[in-house]
Amino acid sequence: MSDLLRGSTVADLVRRSARRVGARTAVEFGERSWTYTDLDDAVTRVAAHLVGLGLGKGDRVAAFGKNSDAYLIAFLACARAGIVHVPINNQLTGSELGYLLTQSGAAAVLVDPALRATLETTTVPPHVLALRDEDGSLIDIARSGEVPELDVDVRDGDLCQLLYTSGTTSAPKGAMLTHRAFLHEYVSCLVALDLREDDDPLHVMPLYHSAQMHVFLMPWLAVGARNTVLEVPDPAEILRRMEADGHRAFFAAPTLWVALANHPDFGTRDLSRLRKAYYGASIMPGPVLARIQDKLPDLGFYNCFGQSEIAPLASVLRPEEHADRPNSAGRAVLFVEMRVVDGSGADVAPGDKGEVFYRSPQLCEGYWESPSESEAAFAGGWFHSGDLVTMDDEGYITVVDRVKDVINTGGVLVASREVEDALYTHPAVAEVAVVGAPDETWVEAVHAHVVLRPDAQVTPEELRAHVRERLAAFKVPKEIHFLPDLPRNASGKILKRELRES
Repeated sequence: MSDLLRGSTVADLVRRSARRVGARTAVEFGERSWTYTDLDDAVTRVAAHLVGLGLGKGDRVAAFGKNSDAYLIAFLACARAGIVHVPINNQLTGSELGYLLTQSGAAAVLVDPALRATLETTTVPPHVLALRDEDGSLIDIARSGEVPELDVDVRDGDLCQLLYTSGTTSAPKGAMLTHRAFLHEYVSCLVALDLREDDDPLHVMPLYHSAQMHVFLMPWLAVGARNTVLEVPDPAEILRRMEADGHRAFFAAPTLWVALANHPDFGTRDLSRLRKAYYGASIMPGPVLARIQDKLPDLGFYNCFGQSEIAPLASVLRPEEHADRPNSAGRAVLFVEMRVVDGSGADVAPGDKGEVFYRSPQLCEGYWESPSESEAAFAGGWFHSGDLVTMDDEGYITVVDRVKDVINTGGVLVASREVEDALYTHPAVAEVAVVGAPDETWVEAVHAHVVLRPDAQVTPEELRAHVRERLAAFKVPKEIHFLPDLPRNASGKILKRELRES
């Protein structure tokens, strides 16, 4: 029996939804709305167009654009044509952008015309195709014409995407994700996150990032939900849409939740229809979570933890678990097995710190054109995450830090998160990031980079005294630097590498 009869690809997911609930609205973006049938037809038209340009199975095609319906359709079209999609951070320029295009070997790049000038700052692939806002763009092709027959043999074991790691601590690496890995992960998301067809989710985080695309948008398409996509995550517009349109589910990185909680409209908008709140990509400050829960006591929070290499969801803390374990990242999702090990690779005792290792069909196949990094990441038959955690005897993990974010000061290890949480309890602090800085005496010294709330005033010594009341003396920052903003990528992760180098 043919594998095509038994297998499943990412694009098959949309086709099945179209056959089941074809007349239902699938995606709304601006003035455009797509039923599931419309979406499925659009994907086939664009896939055929890409194949007609000479792009074939296994070719890499980069996507350089902001959120839009065109961005989603282009990803699905690549999946249907057997093309490997390479999402790229739309804030990159110059050498950083050029590195990803070159390292991936992209044969084409799909670009928003508004970003074309940025693209021209580096060497570009042979084909440059407009996603939207231009005559003859992919969105125009998606919307009109006959739906062609497409004869491409795509298997679930084929590569679907190269997901480049965020590069917060080192050069980005392209995690090779197959259709099979994504489909297993989508099922894990549906089970762990209670995703339903009537959630009416609002999507605002960048679609080039694995969390918004693969934890939320794609699984919600699988169950037939109506998905509203915004181009950029503007807090005022998000709050307005939540009130006006009654969205029941929403995902944001903690940095955006901080911005929403601090926005003046947060206290005045009616957000009572919001029922499911998801966060992840980095640590949610405890005081911010408490502030949101105080205003919206019926809102259920889900803490989502993972990384690009596992497609990306690895564990979830559900709403009913937050009260007893507010600092936990939850337990492994359906298709993930995890263990916590010490530096020698031996399992640690419950409650002891160690690096979390994974085994899962959701995992990547390795890193693109990086055999030594791939071998090291999968040494011993488990994927080495680089995340330092503790695990209790019920399987709940608590993230201590990235292994590289643990500060060795005078031979004593300090978790940056612990110091950050202490600083977040000060009323003047809006955001904070703690890093280790080279120090002749202590090897590394604890340094805090702080963004203050509007009109707030506080001295470094007052903040140091605040931490000293809560933590041991060796954890008190040696220096505190005030900044207008923290450097971060568009997925919300703070770029601690830049703070260390500053």
